[in-house]
Amino acid sequence: MKRMLLAGLSLAAMALLPAGANAQGTVKIGVIGAFSGQFADTATQIDNGIKLYMKQHGDTVAGKKIVIIRKDTGGPNPDVAKRLAQELVVRDKVDILAGFTLTPEALGASGVSAEAKKFMVDMNAATSIITTKSPYIVRVSMTLPQISATMGNWAVAKGGVKKAYTMVTDFGPGIDAETWFQKAFKAAGGEIVGSVRMPIANPDFSAFIQRAKDLNPESIFVFVPGGAQPAAIGKAFAERGLDPKKIKIMSTGEPVDETAIKNMGDLALGRISAWHYDYNHNSRLNKEFVKAFNAAYKRNPDFLAMGGYDGMHVIYEALKKTKGKTDGDALVAAAKGMKWESPRGPIMIDPETRDVVQTVYIRKVEKVGGHIVNVDIDKVANVKDPTHGGGK
Repeated sequence: MKRMLLAGLSLAAMALLPAGANAQGTVKIGVIGAFSGQFADTATQIDNGIKLYMKQHGDTVAGKKIVIIRKDTGGPNPDVAKRLAQELVVRDKVDILAGFTLTPEALGASGVSAEAKKFMVDMNAATSIITTKSPYIVRVSMTLPQISATMGNWAVAKGGVKKAYTMVTDFGPGIDAETWFQKAFKAAGGEIVGSVRMPIANPDFSAFIQRAKDLNPESIFVFVPGGAQPAAIGKAFAERGLDPKKIKIMSTGEPVDETAIKNMGDLALGRISAWHYDYNHNSRLNKEFVKAFNAAYKRNPDFLAMGGYDGMHVIYEALKKTKGKTDGDALVAAAKGMKWESPRGPIMIDPETRDVVQTVYIRKVEKVGGHIVNVDIDKVANVKDPTHGGGK
């Protein structure tokens, strides 16, 4: 029946049909993510951020009750994400699409957002091109070029690194990370001595780590997506005895998330990363956020939880500006140029690109009070995605 409806009517036309008696009093948000499978914890953390924001700010905005409808992709499958987005729009009559733990999910749903004119909030997926795929998409997380270019430039300019080997996951974000780290690293005067791309669902990194160790490079730059892989690659680094005191290991934030550095223990000490959020970030707002998150979920928030939390902020504030109007044009206009103080620091939705502008922190893994944690050692403010015209 759904196929017949889709065949006879465009999504845009379907979106204009009456949504039923409860439509006037609700705003339905369809959250798409990998709630099961290898990347299940990524969706869980985004959802935790969503739920905490709603707990703190209530479930009613501009006189309308917020209703969350969750859909599980099971992993990085764009076709499944597209089908789920269609179901959310046609059958569930959602007003907003949100979530997106992985780039393939966001790309799969982007066409539905564009055709149905639905406001879409990307809470994590980090490939640069995502916001170009629909004029109704805003991103609150980060882009891999934003992080990796900052790391590449800093490594040469302030980190004293002259040569690097790169290891990335072979899909959109990994290719972005590799491309922009290498570009910035070379532009700053560094030399790339080799690179490898690893399968996206890879459970065992030992062969890749051994290959890197055999080359004995001055430094290694790493990207793997969040979920189970940071701990797995961290275990491989530890088992192969790659010592950050001898080979400088740099990365985006995922490979040194809380679980990964716990698995590595003292071998994580000295790891350098560039990232936009960590629960150890020292600010009043973040301390309050971490305390509330721990009380609710008995664990620390990560960047995914921060994406869910800030994504809901954009949705709530946009709805306040539109006085509850939910058409895509009104909501995206309300989101453009939005600025606020997040637990991660000051952020903005770029009015031209609809991408996030934020501080990128340079961190070092250190032992503080007996705990192994990421500690901010430098920062670069007002960083834009360099693929949109760049840098600071």
